[in-house]
Amino acid sequence: MKSRVLTLLVALLLLLGLVEWRRDSGTRIPSKRDGAFATSVHGNEALLPLPPAPQVQPEKVALGKRLFFEKRLSRDNSLSCADCHDFSQGGSDRRPVAIGVGGKQGSVNTPTVFNVGLHFVQFWDGRAANLEEQAAGPIHNPIEMASNWDEVISKLTQDSDYRKAFQQIYQGMTSEAIVDAIAAYERTLLTPNSRFDRFLGGDKLALNSLEQEGYRRFLDYGCASCHQGALLGGNMYQRFGVMGDYFSGPTAPKAIPADLGRFNVTGREEDRHVFKVPSLRNVAVTPPYFHNGATASLDEAVIIMGRYQLGRELSGQDIQAISAFLRTLTGEWEGMPLQ
Repeated sequence: MKSRVLTLLVALLLLLGLVEWRRDSGTRIPSKRDGAFATSVHGNEALLPLPPAPQVQPEKVALGKRLFFEKRLSRDNSLSCADCHDFSQGGSDRRPVAIGVGGKQGSVNTPTVFNVGLHFVQFWDGRAANLEEQAAGPIHNPIEMASNWDEVISKLTQDSDYRKAFQQIYQGMTSEAIVDAIAAYERTLLTPNSRFDRFLGGDKLALNSLEQEGYRRFLDYGCASCHQGALLGGNMYQRFGVMGDYFSGPTAPKAIPADLGRFNVTGREEDRHVFKVPSLRNVAVTPPYFHNGATASLDEAVIIMGRYQLGRELSGQDIQAISAFLRTLTGEWEGMPLQ
């Protein structure tokens, strides 16, 4: 009996040692106990280069691109997808919250559309399972495009080029065909060839000493427990405020309904303040930060993450190094670095 207990104790210690090793190496996958639900880490690497763009029917992509820039998707023909997801603004709008038809203000910060096809769900609260569901959302939202499928299809069918394209590709224009084309185009919006991608590919000179030190601290402090994979995020949910209450106190931002995160979708108390972990790809060119757009600077965002997610007051050297590393995640679009 004593031998069995000793064997079990040794096995338990070995298991705990393995968990600690994975956490220290930056590859631990958070569990439900952490308030997080993660996809699997690929191989032994927590961070990966972007994959190549998917092979998509060119005609479908061309149609989706036209629809992405089509203002007739909105009720008053004033707003397209590209107005909130501006390629010259890092694929976002660089506003705290989105502005819809008639100047109405949304409730959340607009995430970048770049690399969006690699996310495991869409929207901050994960209410859309895929890009097709996401594309339909803003069209019907009364403070975004404020339209509906009957109005949209009625307007688009007056355009002979649209009628011809939809007939050739989908045998007719339907709401399903519209969102399928938009989603097909969005899946091609990858931003490869960041300096960090080149570093992962073996070019050790792609990052200078400060940036490499920031990368080391990013791993050592556990940032990669949530910001992992090819997107450095976008593949799990996590509570905003694991190590402290971000939503209360004298420095807390003004409360908004969107602060409830997944709770707004599921109604479950354990989902209060839980959000999809954002991708850190192109983070340096997509301010302001967080679901509420309340933080303007990258350095301040790093401080907040250290405090509320890691329980760590980061030093000036930490902030400088980690921010320098994050700036190496800016990729290219159509052969030019994002700005």
